[in-house]
Amino acid sequence: MSLRFGLGTLYALAGGFLVVSSLTFAASTVGWLAFGVGTGVTVLAAAALARTGVARSSYGYSAAFVVGLWSLIAALIFTGSTLTWLVFADAIVLVAIALADLALHEITTERVVHTLDVHDHSELAQAA
Repeated sequence: MSLRFGLGTLYALAGGFLVVSSLTFAASTVGWLAFGVGTGVTVLAAAALARTGVARSSYGYSAAFVVGLWSLIAALIFTGSTLTWLVFADAIVLVAIALADLALHEITTERVVHTLDVHDHSELAQAA
């Protein structure tokens, strides 16, 4: 499994968790959850950016880093219903970024692998 696919899946799960949590728990709990998830997303995205450098595949990491950092800041500054709706919006954006990055990963990388894999099987079938 590639780093890009693994982190994209993790970001989608983290965002989905925050979407549900933001509408389920009290604002103070949501703030702490957003702080924890935001910290994790920010650290993982920063590590992935440090590993890959500036490349076409790093746009998703950059966007996740910005959303994670904003989630961290919002969790520390805002309270009440404002915090709840900001966490909800941040989580929706994180899920959208993750799904877009996973789709781009499939289009650019995995499609080539699947195409080559299909051609290999057809050539083997013709040779037999």
